[in-house]
Amino acid sequence: MLLRDTPVRDLMVTDVLTFKAGDDIQAAMRELVMSDIDGAPVVDDEGYVIGSLSTGDLIVEEAVIPLPAVITLLGGVMELPKSRKKYEEDLDKALGATVGEVMQEGVVAILNPADTLEDAATVMHDEDLDRVPVCDDDGRLVGIVGRGDILRAIVRDLDSPVETEADLAAAEAEDGEQG
Repeated sequence: MLLRDTPVRDLMVTDVLTFKAGDDIQAAMRELVMSDIDGAPVVDDEGYVIGSLSTGDLIVEEAVIPLPAVITLLGGVMELPKSRKKYEEDLDKALGATVGEVMQEGVVAILNPADTLEDAATVMHDEDLDRVPVCDDDGRLVGIVGRGDILRAIVRDLDSPVETEADLAAAEAEDGEQG
């Protein structure tokens, strides 16, 4: 089997740190730091992924939040809508007390355990994701696969001895002589 055909179930981490929307944001921050990870899925009471919490969501509190961009034209002042929206989102995150107030809502991508390493790498590349939740056929979280998991599989494959057809034929001939 080619490495790219390896099922996600063989790569994913099943002991996944998760958060609930009502969790305290400071406790969540501590959990991420203590676990030495950059993000985790947020799940509801049934185990469905409803969003994600990353260190990027949490550092907004310490960042300088620029005011919305404005344009002055003929004595009138106009706010750029995207700038205003970004400002409000960042402000909400900086003031948030719960995971639900700070998290990225929704899910960009979900993998199934039967999906392949190639599927996972493609989704991560196309969507610029560091990690993707893995959910069962009912949609409940069963694991997570990250870029590091894929890189570890690639390095393991690079470090494993390559068996050529000649090596396999020699092994078969040796087995035949011993039997």
